Amino acid sequence: MTSGVLLGYCGAVLVGLGLFGLVTNPEILRKILAFNVLGNGVFLLFGVIARRGAAAGLGADPVPQALVITGIVVAFSATAMAVGLLVRLNKVSGQTIMTSDDPTNSGK
Repeated sequence: MTSGVLLGYCGAVLVGLGLFGLVTNPEILRKILAFNVLGNGVFLLFGVIARRGAAAGLGADPVPQALVITGIVVAFSATAMAVGLLVRLNKVSGQTIMTSDDPTNSGK
């Protein structure tokens, strides 16, 4: 097993864990962290695909590297904004868990 294949599997596992955490956790902070894990898995997969293309003799292309670096910066900014909004939500409502708007579930 080559390092590219191993990194590809790790990226796929990160994407799967991120999706699982995003769907199953009701707490907003955990959803933000799961979304970051998912994004890091996508960045890793994109880097592995770009590396395999360069290893196949297609030449090193700096565009995928630039896209991954830009994506990391945008993900960091979006995370900072989401955490800021979560802090504001906690100050206003006193809760950090997403609840259902269904009136029949309000007692649960």
